[in-house]
Amino acid sequence: MRILGMDTPEMLFIVFICVLLFGANKLPELGKSVATTIKEFKKGMRETTEEKSPADEKLLK
Repeated sequence: MRILGMDTPEMLFIVFICVLLFGANKLPELGKSVATTIKEFKKGMRETTEEKSPADEKLLK
């Protein structure tokens, strides 16, 4: 199984390092925080692309 160019042993090693760094109790909180950050980033990017002004449209042509 390859995800982002990494095989299973490499992914397990990364998970192991995360558990060592953050502790098993903090990982769910960390995952939730990362997911919220990604969601807000995508929302901001979507709003930015929707807010094109007529001047922006003129520059794009």
